Amino acid sequence: MELSSLTGVRQAITVILPVQLPALPSWAEGPLPFELGSRRTDALTRQTYFTPAAARVLYGTPGRPCRWHRFADISHGALHLHGMEVMRTVTDRQRRHALAVLHFTVEGPALLETLRAIGHRHTADADPLDGPLAPATLLAGAAEPRTVESPFAIARPYTIAFLTPGAEHTAALRHGNRLPRTADSWLWQLASRSTDTDFPVAPENLPSQTEHTVRISADWSALVLRHGAAFLGHRPDGGDGDFYDFAALHHRTIYLDALLLGTVQRDHIDELTDSLSGVFDGPKLGSRVAVLERHIAGFRSTYWRQHLTAHGPANELLLAYQAQYRLSTRFAEILSEAADYARLVQTQDSQQIAGALGVLTILGLPLGTALSVLQVLDDHDPGHLLAALGTAAFVTAIAFTSRYGRLVLSALRDRVSRLDD
Repeated sequence: MELSSLTGVRQAITVILPVQLPALPSWAEGPLPFELGSRRTDALTRQTYFTPAAARVLYGTPGRPCRWHRFADISHGALHLHGMEVMRTVTDRQRRHALAVLHFTVEGPALLETLRAIGHRHTADADPLDGPLAPATLLAGAAEPRTVESPFAIARPYTIAFLTPGAEHTAALRHGNRLPRTADSWLWQLASRSTDTDFPVAPENLPSQTEHTVRISADWSALVLRHGAAFLGHRPDGGDGDFYDFAALHHRTIYLDALLLGTVQRDHIDELTDSLSGVFDGPKLGSRVAVLERHIAGFRSTYWRQHLTAHGPANELLLAYQAQYRLSTRFAEILSEAADYARLVQTQDSQQIAGALGVLTILGLPLGTALSVLQVLDDHDPGHLLAALGTAAFVTAIAFTSRYGRLVLSALRDRVSRLDD
């Protein structure tokens, strides 16, 4: 059975898109809470799952929230919207940046085709995020979608798909201890929002394409790619009361939050990279490097996390997201480049200090020597004093023509030219 023509037992899509906040939203504070029996996944519940540092980034602190939600009940085509979230993600340069999260379920055999339409695949249907589901309409009064020209805005929204199979969907089901290759193929199609026609993957390359697959348990897996992620069940879903009740809850809450943190990290690293590229634009290199180092330290202490929780899957999902964008490598490069710039500034400062000391030496040594000789001889003759001063000036002029003197003058000229710039 083809993935594009089947209907799973549970089908959901979570859409993440960049927005900006003209003001703090008037929505309810905290992430969108989902309920399962007596369990309610509000901010207080989720905070117990994450480390305190990660929880502060994801949910804010008392009196300073960074996340708001609003329930909804809107159907349009195969999509049904259940609720929306806005998460404030300010950076040093962009104080209004945020992420919007839309929670949908999908009716009928339309999960993959809806993903393809959101991804604007060449042969896909019209974008379903239009009309009553247009982000500008849904978020009116709370947030404004960012255009692709805005900093950190992605060309298409990030999507997270969730699919649980029925007994007839054998291509995704585990047979004993063996998982068929088609299961990873389905994961790839859901995460990449593509079919074999859109992006024909050679069978021998599929293992490398799915190397960041997270085997959450024997029952389900997840795959994180650059523009989408997917969760797929590997045993038949028995409906209400099944384990997949918890899987559906987790993928919309704590696993979503792990990917949101990765998105925030990516935006900050993008900004730091841009700041590094412009460090030589303009005067006062030392002060710009100092500001850059302060921003790097702030990012490292606040946002740079690779361990979120004592529970494994959320950590693995974050690491998989970081691997897709090479965030660890890029941050290491940022630290190395910033260290190089700091050494450059330190070298310049040392040269300036050495130049100043050289000037004092060249000017002071001949004059001090001449005056000391007169003092030792107890000579108070004004003529002799003038002769001593003239001799000191002559020796100083000769000293400035020496190699050491030329180095001192060169350092002073470089200092003056930097101040003029």
